[in-house]
Amino acid sequence: MKLLKSLNLRGWLLVGTAACGVVLAGAVATSGSPARAGAALEERKLPMKFNWVACEPNCRGWVSAVGIITSDTPRDFEDFAQGRQLGGATVVLDSSGGSVNDAITLGRRFRNLGLLTTVGISLQNRGGQSARPAVASEAYCESMCVFLLLAGKKRYVPDAAHVRVHQIWMGDRADDAKAASYSAQDLMIVERDIGRLAKYTFDMGGAGDLLSLALSVPPWEDLHELDAGELKLTNLVTTDLVADVLPHVDVTAPAMAELASKTQARFGAEQEQPAKSTKTAEAAVPTGAAQVAASQK
Repeated sequence: MKLLKSLNLRGWLLVGTAACGVVLAGAVATSGSPARAGAALEERKLPMKFNWVACEPNCRGWVSAVGIITSDTPRDFEDFAQGRQLGGATVVLDSSGGSVNDAITLGRRFRNLGLLTTVGISLQNRGGQSARPAVASEAYCESMCVFLLLAGKKRYVPDAAHVRVHQIWMGDRADDAKAASYSAQDLMIVERDIGRLAKYTFDMGGAGDLLSLALSVPPWEDLHELDAGELKLTNLVTTDLVADVLPHVDVTAPAMAELASKTQARFGAEQEQPAKSTKTAEAAVPTGAAQVAASQK
């Protein structure tokens, strides 16, 4: 009997360890940035903001979603959506990731609305108010942003965009993951949230290859940037035509400041326990539960 219990415990430990790498697929967080990254990077480090970019009369417009997903983000989106006819609209993403559970909540809301997704930076008021808005394609979608991208009913990633994945890790031990120790409670948290993220991935039509790719990238290495073949293999891309998500919109690829390539993801606990909220990136200006969690770092 003792031997059986020992084997069962060992089996669960192996499952937990493997699962840790599996979903770690798309969950990543930003750990640093060169000073030259400038305003573009700073916006990606702030809590996510939603803006409607109008381009009438020739196109419908789209939603610009820039920043880190925090515990406040799903509610902020609901406030933004109030009174707007967003069904079937496109969301243009530029984000370093954020809260795992809140990203799942937001992603399911995207899918329920039949939203389309892509990666880019919205450019408005170029050369005066009469100029049409455009989308700069050299943008970044990392960590849980990858799962928001996956929520789109149709998904397009421009050639100049950067979609990056990485393993996730316990947040308070990400700086020296090799030397840290982990408890059974830690494994339980990892297994539970990995199960949630894995189910979400398949519900959204994602492939297991997305999870497998992240498993091969430990937290002490740089993020893995998906190439064109991997974007299709993981089913993150469903169309090669920008017109399928942004008809009549100018999509450009201007030179953007280089962003940090090293990011790390973190795990916490249940959403109902804000002091240990699960997240993969931390906003520069924490809000809601994130503020409590940040104080424990």
